[in-house]
Amino acid sequence: MPTSPAATRNPVGTHVIVGKGLVAGALASAEELGCETFQVFVGNPRGWALSAGKPAEDAAFRAAIAERAMRVFVHAPYLVNLGSPTAATYEKSVASVAHNLRRAAEIGAEGVVVHTGSFVDPSDGDSSARYDAAMRQVREGLLPLLDALGDSEDSPWLLLEPTAGQGRSLCAGVEDLAPYLAALDDHPRAGICLDTCHVFAAGAPLDEPGGTTATVDRIVEIGGPGRLRLVHANDSMDVRGAFKDRHQQLGQGHIGVEAFAELLAHPATEGVPFVLETPGSRDAGNPDIALLKKLRDP
Repeated sequence: MPTSPAATRNPVGTHVIVGKGLVAGALASAEELGCETFQVFVGNPRGWALSAGKPAEDAAFRAAIAERAMRVFVHAPYLVNLGSPTAATYEKSVASVAHNLRRAAEIGAEGVVVHTGSFVDPSDGDSSARYDAAMRQVREGLLPLLDALGDSEDSPWLLLEPTAGQGRSLCAGVEDLAPYLAALDDHPRAGICLDTCHVFAAGAPLDEPGGTTATVDRIVEIGGPGRLRLVHANDSMDVRGAFKDRHQQLGQGHIGVEAFAELLAHPATEGVPFVLETPGSRDAGNPDIALLKKLRDP
């Protein structure tokens, strides 16, 4: 009898398109690909429109993933930037995160991934002051949303995803997680989504033997046990420290397969889902899902 996704050490899957709907589109695609977990957008990833759900479809989806012990995550739109100095962008970002957290609860998703954002450093401005102002915005925007989640285990997590370091990032790579979490009072519903391409682009030595272990050790040191809730498993088209967010198939980039084997073996990743965002990862015949499973279950 096949092992259920919930019983595996690290459920493996990819980001899928909703298309025909949560059940007929997203879940059907995930099952065809052999996913044990998956990630979706609950609206236009490149727009501000807040797409309302359909209660009957939401209920059917919740029941279906519960029956299959399938762990699901929502990714917030790419436009979200809590550090933006533009009032309209900031306000829409807060509203978008709140909406995505509500939709995640409605469909039974485990967490909402949010990019940690950036600030604008005008040529005639004070970079330090701009950073401080942006971090105050992060605190003022996210803390009320986190508090509203309550302490129920069924509430979705807000999953902070450090960026690759491009532009004026508020949280690029691992070290910046410390001040970011501190701005949120180390809230117990603020989790971490580790994107391997992002932290590698920001300088993490995932391409060195032991480098991935040291990186995860540092994440645990900063955030504490249990805060790492999701891994975006992506290789990188660019070299370490390039500050470029360009994903590559596993083993075809500069990170290499060994880093993912090391990551899967780390004690702190036990029970943590691995979701692919690599080129073609939701195409039939793509090897990345099978490769992760093989690395997990050698």
